[in-house]
Amino acid sequence: MKYTKLERNWVMYDVGNSALVLLNTSVVPIYFDAINTAANSAELVTAWANAQTIASLVVALLMPILGSLADFAGNKIKFFLGFFLTGLVLCFAQAIPMSAMPFLVLYVLCTIGLNSSMTFYDAMLPDVTTDERMDAVSSSGYAWGYVGSCVPFIVCIALIMLGPSVLGLDMMLATRLSFVITGVWWLAFTIPLVRTYRQRYGKELKPGETFGGEVAKTFRGLAETMRRIARNRALLVYMVAFFFYIDGVHTVISMATTYGTSLGIDSTQLILALLVTQFVAFPSAIAYGRLAGRFGTLRMIIVAVVAYVAIVLFAAFFLQTAVEFWILAVLVGMFQGGIQALSRSYFGKLIPKAHANEYYGFFDIFGRYASVMGTLLVSVVTALTGDPSLGVLSIGILLVVGLVMLMRLARIKGVA
Repeated sequence: MKYTKLERNWVMYDVGNSALVLLNTSVVPIYFDAINTAANSAELVTAWANAQTIASLVVALLMPILGSLADFAGNKIKFFLGFFLTGLVLCFAQAIPMSAMPFLVLYVLCTIGLNSSMTFYDAMLPDVTTDERMDAVSSSGYAWGYVGSCVPFIVCIALIMLGPSVLGLDMMLATRLSFVITGVWWLAFTIPLVRTYRQRYGKELKPGETFGGEVAKTFRGLAETMRRIARNRALLVYMVAFFFYIDGVHTVISMATTYGTSLGIDSTQLILALLVTQFVAFPSAIAYGRLAGRFGTLRMIIVAVVAYVAIVLFAAFFLQTAVEFWILAVLVGMFQGGIQALSRSYFGKLIPKAHANEYYGFFDIFGRYASVMGTLLVSVVTALTGDPSLGVLSIGILLVVGLVMLMRLARIKGVA
């Protein structure tokens, strides 16, 4: 499939932001563990889960309101840039030497900027392509994001591992430099999208209306959007299903390295295994986009949720050694990109294009509150039991609920 220039530039932002996502899920938890020397394994998992929860909660509260305002013609790129630049500056700021708590605060704020920019980025999808091409373009974003993010990641890992012996750099300094490298990469792959993106679908101000007045009306408009969603049975069931199943996906991704660290697995093994995840995820995400065209998007989402149930069970009951973590990494890579890409594109097909940001704001609130629930659940169960494995196992409940709702949606849509 040949992509247009705008489709390619949209995909490139996934290449840019995925570098920071990969750093956040691999190197950053290990770095936080290194500067938070007083914490035991359960406390480490709890603190990291709480940080993820706070970041997700803030994004979930902001996005429906800001998303509605961004739906006005020309506003989407402004909101996107605001959050992207905020995240970029805070990414660089994490390279400054500091203790555990200030670092965790910067990390949370940077994550808010990153995830918020990705909400507006997702909402650009109906503007850059058509319904017929949406699955393939969305899948390509995740696929190239996975493989492209490996380039700065490999540079960062080489610097961390070889810096002390080859360059005479302190390992902590080498780790902090990885934030600078990743930030530069993120910026470089964002510029093409910013230069070429144009909002095709959007609301227009009526004669006599002002943007300030629309801010006040936004809150009333959100209630109307919720009523429209409630009246669309298929959309409502899908969003409830998404709320539960994406919880497992996000929580597995965000907690994998911390969980591995709590089991005593060597940090080098953890990082290399997650690098393998990126390479496995590249062809898997592309394949998922093609399989969705053949078997249906909803069917392929259901397959991925079933796989994630098996992944969580494996992590809770069998994961003990580095070899088993490598197996987990390969399994996650096979389904991670596919379920995220198809969830994004399937939602885009169900909603009115002129209100894409508003609807994607609600899509994000469901996804972010699910992330809040998942990481909070892991945090609470781990803190109460002192056993991180039980915290991981609790995620399976939410995945099963999401699967049940997807099966109900399949009956509504007439998917056998």
